[in-house]
Amino acid sequence: MASRGPASNIGKATEKPKNFWQTTWRLCKYMAPWKWFLFIVILFAIGSVVFQIISPKILGEATTTIFNGFLKGYKEIKAGQHISSLPIDFTKIKTILLTVGIMYIFSAALSFFQQLIMANISQKIVFRLRQDLKSKLQRLPIVYYDTHSNGDIMSRAINDMDNIAGTLQQSLAQIVTSAVTFVGVLFMMLSISWEMTLIACITVPLGVLVISLVAPRSQKYFAAQQKSLGLLNDQIEESFSGHTVVKTFNKEKSSIKTFKNQNNNYYRSSWKAQFISGLIMPLMNFVSNIGYVFVAIVGGLKVANGQITLGNIQAFLQYVNQFTQPITQLANLANTIQATVASAERIFQVLDEDEMEETSVDIADETHNTAKVKFEHVDFGYNNSEILIKDMNLSVKSGEKVAIVGPTGAGKTTLINLLERFYDIKSGSLKLDGHDTRNLSREEVRSHFAMVLQDTWLFTGSIYDNIKYGREDASEEEVYKAAKAAHADTFIRQLPEGYQTILNEEASNISQGQRQLLTIARAFLANPDILILDEATSSVDTRTEILIQKAMERLLNNRTSFVVAHRLSTIRDADNILVMNHGSIVETGDHNSLMKQNGFYADLYNSQFTIPVE
Repeated sequence: MASRGPASNIGKATEKPKNFWQTTWRLCKYMAPWKWFLFIVILFAIGSVVFQIISPKILGEATTTIFNGFLKGYKEIKAGQHISSLPIDFTKIKTILLTVGIMYIFSAALSFFQQLIMANISQKIVFRLRQDLKSKLQRLPIVYYDTHSNGDIMSRAINDMDNIAGTLQQSLAQIVTSAVTFVGVLFMMLSISWEMTLIACITVPLGVLVISLVAPRSQKYFAAQQKSLGLLNDQIEESFSGHTVVKTFNKEKSSIKTFKNQNNNYYRSSWKAQFISGLIMPLMNFVSNIGYVFVAIVGGLKVANGQITLGNIQAFLQYVNQFTQPITQLANLANTIQATVASAERIFQVLDEDEMEETSVDIADETHNTAKVKFEHVDFGYNNSEILIKDMNLSVKSGEKVAIVGPTGAGKTTLINLLERFYDIKSGSLKLDGHDTRNLSREEVRSHFAMVLQDTWLFTGSIYDNIKYGREDASEEEVYKAAKAAHADTFIRQLPEGYQTILNEEASNISQGQRQLLTIARAFLANPDILILDEATSSVDTRTEILIQKAMERLLNNRTSFVVAHRLSTIRDADNILVMNHGSIVETGDHNSLMKQNGFYADLYNSQFTIPVE
């Protein structure tokens, strides 16, 4: 691991915010409830630095006292006087040392309490910011998740939050400390000798010149390093996630060769970046040492001429060592703060996204409704894109099993999204139990539905809790009953921990078929009015599929269901089959009637049982 020094961030490629001051001001508003605590933190930081700055000059008085005692004794001896000990005022030295010790203790105490308070405040600020982000993510429309990757959202919620927390806890007080140290040290130096202060100040523009010359070059190499690291991570992730395929096709050597190339690229760009940025501190030390040498020479001459005390020269040399540190720290913090504001900007971008609107339409409820779900002249298109569903009309009675079939892009998933009100229709009316869904809250609409998707989703936790996710107020007996109905109870009880078996992050400690059974059991426990199945048995073995189909026949009795089917053999018993193409329902009917029409459905069905001729 690379070491992190005072200049560890100087020259690194940093993401820059687009609106620095606007974002900074907005972040400051999050700090407003704790402004008095922040004021105390700043006072403590200033107090800690002041004690540290004054101490060298007071300590220098002890050196002066000892030096003067030696000089006085030397003169007495030279004058022929007999002395048993040097006339050094040890009482004064003890007082000075005690005073300096107390000042260092106060400095350490103030620094400790400042860090303690700031750690508490920073975590509270980020806690509130994280709460706002989580709450906002709950209110964002599905289109946001469709247009942003999970990795990007996770990066904002975790990495960007950590950046802000770290900066608030460390860098905020560091800015105050560095600024006060610079001003305080400069003041103390001037109080001792303005000529030597002028000599010391010559090193400042030299240091700035070093940073301005080296940092841009290292930034270029850091950018190349990050790019190489990203490619290397992608290659590693692909190799490990697809290790079975790699081994199956005997591509281990090829994979290792690719890794070596990526690793070499990363090595070359990384050592250049680290080497160039590593030059900053030695060069800064060199510049500082030049000033130190000149100050020591001039100071020595002044002491020899009696123009200044030895203790003040000692203190001044300490101040010279401290003088360039705040400049380096502030240059380092500039990159850190830019990265932090950029992280805050990415979070505020999410907080500023348009939320789902609770809309209502002037469409009367049907008092004598006979349909569970009803589409009336529905048009729909995503955002401002072309209309995908045009003038759809459909009436589904309670307890009816409706299958939705069609080629890829026909609109099957879009239809499901409209049913669950993940998206609102553009025109027409979509009614649930005679009520237009736009006049119902999304929670109320979705309380009537349960979904079983082709891609199983289970969270890390016990099997029992995963099933109970379908209905939190369910009793143990109801959970077991749902598992039995889904034919999951047998395999669950055969596991060492039974229903309390903990599923890992990807639920890979049970088979794909077993995962699918658990999602079906969860839907059964929810006991919805309407069940949506997206080829729910496509990843289950034949024996398990037969058991599930039998359970579904029993559990779907008197329950409205929509089945998105890819294997048409699984929906031959559907009450109604919607054949979709290009967003429109081109055919409707049961299996037999559609096959007799010898149309689009018949072509789809027959194509699944026809062996293609090469």
